[in-house]
Amino acid sequence: MKYNIPQIGVIEINTIVLDLNGTLAVRGKIVDGVKERLITLKKLGIKLILFTGDQRGNASDLCNELDIDFKKAVSQKEKEQFFLELDTEHSAAIGNSRIDNGKFRHAKLSIATLQAEGIHTGIIGHVDIIVPTISDALDLFIDSDSLKATMRI
Repeated sequence: MKYNIPQIGVIEINTIVLDLNGTLAVRGKIVDGVKERLITLKKLGIKLILFTGDQRGNASDLCNELDIDFKKAVSQKEKEQFFLELDTEHSAAIGNSRIDNGKFRHAKLSIATLQAEGIHTGIIGHVDIIVPTISDALDLFIDSDSLKATMRI
């Protein structure tokens, strides 16, 4: 999907790499409205992948429920290595914790979500946007005007 950002130019995002705990799920449960948004993003042609340390041991079940692929990555380095296997020029990253910095460093667009499980302050310098919820993060890709308004210079 292409987003024409005023004063910046076109940003094309074909893949969104997500985090699980504190991002797609809070305290082990998928955040309300996430599944519907992921379906919409897939219809827009965006590939969705989850990189997770699987802290709660339920990533496989949740990914089956959401119909998205996942890779277990138990460290920042592993998340970074997996991310570098993608077309980083056309990939976005969404997360909330220090382990996500590996993917934030290389993403074309990086978004932090500040939800009930918190946000690690060490990611602030590595993200482009901070939003209150995962729904808000996903909506930026669905409603291009919101993304344009946030990213414009």
